Amino acid sequence: MIYTVTFNPALDYITDVPDFREGEINRSCGEKILSGGKGINVSIVLKNLGLESTALGFIAGFTGDEIERGVRSFGCNTDFIKLNSGLSRINLKIRSKHETAVNGGGPLIPREKIDELFSQLSGLSDGDILVLAGSIPPSLPADTYETILERLQEKKIRIVVDATGQLLLNVLKFRPFLIKPNREELEELSGRVLKGEKEIILACKDLQALGACNILVSLGGDGAILVSETGGVYQSAAPRGKVVNTVGAGDSMVAGFLAGYLRNKSLPEAFRTGIAAGSASAFSENLATGKEVSALLKTMKG
Repeated sequence: MIYTVTFNPALDYITDVPDFREGEINRSCGEKILSGGKGINVSIVLKNLGLESTALGFIAGFTGDEIERGVRSFGCNTDFIKLNSGLSRINLKIRSKHETAVNGGGPLIPREKIDELFSQLSGLSDGDILVLAGSIPPSLPADTYETILERLQEKKIRIVVDATGQLLLNVLKFRPFLIKPNREELEELSGRVLKGEKEIILACKDLQALGACNILVSLGGDGAILVSETGGVYQSAAPRGKVVNTVGAGDSMVAGFLAGYLRNKSLPEAFRTGIAAGSASAFSENLATGKEVSALLKTMKG
């Protein structure tokens, strides 16, 4: 089974205001409300690609109930931990001449609820896959990711970590199966500007020396690079298409990678499917569907 963890999920309220004016009453010409969060996005795309997963994390109040309802509406399994007080956050995105975002803070997560999550994860079995995605809310200990990986290191679980900065660096010693930085995040981890593919690959190998197994670097319109644990390096341009919305594209790439890998344990197939899924989401208002991913795969070489 695949499990995804979203520590601070949200309701994403997206509104279109063609001529947004600060300090005045503005009227929307369209809006939608989605259950959001990196791990949740991974679960939804996995389901669209025909794979079951269970979405874990913390929810609170009526907004938390709506987040769970939204995730389940896609056919996903959920086992969220319900907090006794507070509200899951709402993230506001105003789409106009310039895009403006206001992200909520989220509820306080008490120690006993953190322990409940640890107890959930202790039930994972050999062969399971765990996806840890996104930042840690202020109410959680800064070493939460480390604690999780340390507790699970004796089990044969493939762990995917999609995080940034020190949060990611601190868990590399536990040999995560996959990490997925974009170019800017890889530069932050490396402490230098990376000029060209050779420097990107060398930076990935530096992270492998610290413990990372497979490193998938998303390069936006320039495609992606995979430096694998077997020593292979795979590069691919992005499929052609009009970028509509990049939110969730990276999460879709993670889901696509896992879907491709689980078919026959092929890293090249995982790489191609990851690129196709990430691009399909970028080319759509919504997260990638199986049909969209299949169509893009047919256009890709290799």
